[in-house]
Amino acid sequence: MIEIIRVKDYETMSLYAARLVAAQVRLVPDSVLGLATGSTPLGMYRELVRQHREEGLDFSQVTTINLDEYCGLPGTNEQSYRYYMDSNFFSKINIDPDLTFIPDGMTTDIDACCEMYDELIDFLGGTDIQVLGVGENGHIAFNEPHGYCFTAKTHKAELTENTMEVNSRFFDDPAEIPRYAISMGMRGIMSSKCFLIMISGAQKADAGYGLLRGEVTPRCPVSILQLHPNVKLIVTDDAFGKIKD
Repeated sequence: MIEIIRVKDYETMSLYAARLVAAQVRLVPDSVLGLATGSTPLGMYRELVRQHREEGLDFSQVTTINLDEYCGLPGTNEQSYRYYMDSNFFSKINIDPDLTFIPDGMTTDIDACCEMYDELIDFLGGTDIQVLGVGENGHIAFNEPHGYCFTAKTHKAELTENTMEVNSRFFDDPAEIPRYAISMGMRGIMSSKCFLIMISGAQKADAGYGLLRGEVTPRCPVSILQLHPNVKLIVTDDAFGKIKD
């Protein structure tokens, strides 16, 4: 079941999402949070930091597990997702760094790294709530669209030209844009008890339509969420136009 929560703009979407995550943490202090990166969840992270500082929201028992990481970027690189999470969220709250998990983009054994990540997800019992954004082409994590089948396990993913073009704004030199990433697979993603997916901007309208109205197909990876019983979609007005058709 997908519950649609329509909001007027990005700020409202971010506040709504933060309140849902905060409620989960307050109700279950040792929650396992599945986290995402990119521009979509930044406002949510800012509001969670504010709630921690001003309202005492406590992350001391929380475990987090992220969806993906670029191959070849160390955690000190400003474009790595480890750096993103540390600078935008983890360093500003009272979370135990040892309980924040992100794939190792510098691993010399990607297969072993992927296997260990899946074992970690199984050990944690999946996430209590999984925060998701969606790419313009419908990808979630770095599960890119293709015509074959959904990839179940954590894996080395080759980024599509569309994804690389969208990500190019974060890199000064196009040659620096990673072509590969370690991405959680669909089995790990779908093991979450609840999804919180945010869609903002007219450029994401097609992906939103695929989530709600399209067939379940690896050509639109986000469509797999139609098979999950507990999905909350927060969508802004500018992304809602095509979805309602």
